[in-house]
Amino acid sequence: MNENTVVVSEKLTKSFRDFTAVKGIDFSVAAGECFGILGPNGAGKTTTVRMVSCLMPATEGRLEVFNLPVNDFPRQIKARLGVCPQEDNLDPDLNVLQNLLVYARYFDIKKKEARKRADEILDFIGLASKKRSAIEELSGGMKRRLVFGRSLLNRPDLLILDEPTSGLDPQGRHQVWEYVAELKTSGTTFLLTTHYMEEAAQLCDRLIIMDNGKIVTEGRPKELIKNLVGRNVIEISGYQKDLEPFLKEKGVVYEKTPSRIILFSKDSEHFFSEISQKFCDSACSLRMANLEDVFLKLTGRDLKE
Repeated sequence: MNENTVVVSEKLTKSFRDFTAVKGIDFSVAAGECFGILGPNGAGKTTTVRMVSCLMPATEGRLEVFNLPVNDFPRQIKARLGVCPQEDNLDPDLNVLQNLLVYARYFDIKKKEARKRADEILDFIGLASKKRSAIEELSGGMKRRLVFGRSLLNRPDLLILDEPTSGLDPQGRHQVWEYVAELKTSGTTFLLTTHYMEEAAQLCDRLIIMDNGKIVTEGRPKELIKNLVGRNVIEISGYQKDLEPFLKEKGVVYEKTPSRIILFSKDSEHFFSEISQKFCDSACSLRMANLEDVFLKLTGRDLKE
């Protein structure tokens, strides 16, 4: 690892008795970038993040954060981490400001400095007027923003965001995106997990997609879309039965669901015109490809436990 690499993983493995959740994965996170870990439920992404966060030891392989092995130096690493967990684990017995001040004690931040940082954070996340409010008085979006703000108290070198906008409305989600964009300008490094593909495309410089404990692809969002799907996608429902033989004859890549066919083609505009005229009985649409198309193409469309 060099000074420009914050996290490095080689053959990282985590097993629980007879079950292996993470199966020998390799990845690295560069300083100042937002690195995403995507995957369906049970893919191993949360286990990976918990190992990086020093909350769970690795079974095998190499995992270093800030040039330190996580199994040997968890205390030193945690001091430089900020973690925004999936759960809103705020203390209901403390008000908004007190939640921040008490949390600051875990990092041995002096009282005067803790108050200064707490006020700055409350301004940053738009909750300065709520500093004396009880946690139960906050909306769900406010609580989520407070959990996010709390993760900034120790001015972390690596900020781990585990489903940071889960449960937020579109306005709240975009606010968090703005916070991340602003923090990136100051050099903060991010490790992000999310189920929102738009969020990953918006925030991540690079990402991996995991499935069944393994990495199935890695790269920059735009490059993954271009290389694995193409520019456009055609979605067809209510199609004639001779459409599939036509696609197979042309060698066009497509996916079939019980209600529609999803078509990936580099010449999709030409195909859209031809297909809509010859084979489409109901709805036929042409749209730009996105990261969700990549995700579903690689991990499948079936529900996973």
